[in-house]
Amino acid sequence: MQLHISPSLRHVTVLPGKGVREFIKVKVGSRRVSYRMVFYSLLFFTFLLRFVFVLTAVDTIDGETKCSTIGCLGKRLGPRILGGRHESPVPEVMYQILDEPASKDEIQGRDDIPQTLEEFTAEVKESRSDARAFAIKLRAMACSIQQHTKAAPLPCSKTSQRALNQCQRPPPAPLCRARPYLVDNSYFHFVLASDNILAASVVASSLIRNALRPHKVVLHIITDRKTYSPMQAWFSLHPLSPAIIEVKGLHHFDWFTKGKVPVLEAMEKDQRVRSQFRGGSSAIVANNTEKPYVIAAKLQALSPKYNSVMNHIRIHLPELFPSLNKIVFLDDDIVVQTDLTPLWDIDMEGKVNGAVETCRGDDKFVMSKRLKSYLNFSHPLIAKNFDPNECAWAYGMNIFDLEAWRKTNISRTYHSWLQENLKSDLSLWQLGTLPPGLIAFHGHVHVIDPFWHMLGLGYQDNTSLADAESAGVVHFNGRAKPWLEIAFPQLRPLWAKYVDFSDKFIKSCHIRASDDGID
Repeated sequence: MQLHISPSLRHVTVLPGKGVREFIKVKVGSRRVSYRMVFYSLLFFTFLLRFVFVLTAVDTIDGETKCSTIGCLGKRLGPRILGGRHESPVPEVMYQILDEPASKDEIQGRDDIPQTLEEFTAEVKESRSDARAFAIKLRAMACSIQQHTKAAPLPCSKTSQRALNQCQRPPPAPLCRARPYLVDNSYFHFVLASDNILAASVVASSLIRNALRPHKVVLHIITDRKTYSPMQAWFSLHPLSPAIIEVKGLHHFDWFTKGKVPVLEAMEKDQRVRSQFRGGSSAIVANNTEKPYVIAAKLQALSPKYNSVMNHIRIHLPELFPSLNKIVFLDDDIVVQTDLTPLWDIDMEGKVNGAVETCRGDDKFVMSKRLKSYLNFSHPLIAKNFDPNECAWAYGMNIFDLEAWRKTNISRTYHSWLQENLKSDLSLWQLGTLPPGLIAFHGHVHVIDPFWHMLGLGYQDNTSLADAESAGVVHFNGRAKPWLEIAFPQLRPLWAKYVDFSDKFIKSCHIRASDDGID
């Protein structure tokens, strides 16, 4: 086939390829068309086709849910410009139902509202609900759960309050009414820093059940962002009235989230140092060029527990609780066995830290700790500043006079020595928070009666059950934590007596009351 265009562009003739004189003649309009116009037209259509091809290919790569290109954006905006409507995958009726406040009759006095996601999913599958019924059931479940957690410590926040308003304004949560008491120094304020919900529940339960005036007890629980919601939910569902329990995440403290926090900076540097210990324990031990105490420090550094902010948070207590004058700080592996409010009657004689010494006592294995047990006196910096035979003291149950603390440079000393330890390749002391604490509180410790704090139940089984029961506080410091299988059988009941093994949450964790610990 041949195509013939006349010079004037007014006739187009199509000839068959075999030379037959049959042809098709097309008459073009009388308007003159220049070669330049034809060239520009062909150029424009060529560009347009390439542009459409590129957009089609990119949209295919982007997928249906993204809108990162002009073509995808056009697909979203096009229907609106042309008067159409982009269809949402969620039925409009669901938005209408969820925007409406739930009625009292819808959620009060009902026992058929699902309380967990599993129950909700199973019920929806069984009933094959439509979109409207699905939304109503979802709203009822959300409001029911909110009412069950109304005792949560932070329901006064704007976000939580808006959610509660959707449930027809239930009665204010206890801690909304109790908030003034959180900074009232006529109450007994205890602080617990933990990311272990089970351990924290035992500390709280043993503290309050043994208090002679539980209505005057305020327990402040500090945890990390990851554990905050489940920790808050636990104590909302297991209130220990009439005591007041406040659960706060580190991200709720303005001081901790704004500006530079020395302990966090030190931990970041510490993590960089640890990251140099490649190859695991075998590679560290195989290095014959380093001294034994450096090898030991690096082996300990591989443990993640030494890089947890929860272990260092106590050094910032004055900043975390600026309105309080005195607090008792508790570790999460202790059990309280007596009323601790008499600790407020102890005359601290101007000291900051009330603690039990660990160099005197009948148990020579536990109560034989001096500074040389924790600090490396072969290092000249340590040998120059401290006495190796000076008695050590213990963390776990400490009275802190925050008023006296604020007049000292204890926190700055703590951070400066952390920096020195990093410069010395982690060789100034055994890893942990007690050695830098021994240095920072040096000269600021008031010794209290050892009755208030019995140690060592987590690394030796020489302590009899009778002796342990006679202590005000027992401390499972060491590896054999009471919630683990490796706990000492004769000592574990001291901790287990404060665990409700009939609780459905405890059952779901497969924790038994027997000496075997966790399944």
